[in-house]
Amino acid sequence: MTGGGTDGRDPAPPDPAGGRYRGSMGHPSDRPADIERLAELLDDRFRMPLTGWRFGLDGLIGLIPGAGDLITAALSVYIIYRARRLGVPLRIRARMAANVALDLFLGAAPVAGDLFDFAWKANRRNLRLIEEHLDASAVSDAGGATPAR
Repeated sequence: MTGGGTDGRDPAPPDPAGGRYRGSMGHPSDRPADIERLAELLDDRFRMPLTGWRFGLDGLIGLIPGAGDLITAALSVYIIYRARRLGVPLRIRARMAANVALDLFLGAAPVAGDLFDFAWKANRRNLRLIEEHLDASAVSDAGGATPAR
């Protein structure tokens, strides 16, 4: 293995087969489309009529006393796991874990926590952190060229 990434793996190069990125193992499942779908489902899947305000299953499942926030936190941890597989450095994954922990602990408070669950979009934040890392990796791999969107 060459030492391009912080954990000894090469950074993820752009995927010429149609996905935005290709993970270090080169499998199509290493592309972040699954992360994008999960983040959308948890944070933005539904739209409140007449307001344009979006929310997802994180807020809805979080209404279940006790178990709701644990269930959605477990789903959010999958995004962090996938970030690791994509070569996202530990310091960025730690920020992602802090987003999920904030969602879990503040969301567990009765009433105010439920409102927080609908407003705090930890999964979208984490997706943005992954994309920023992958974009920066693609730019550094291409010698400063801007990656295609």
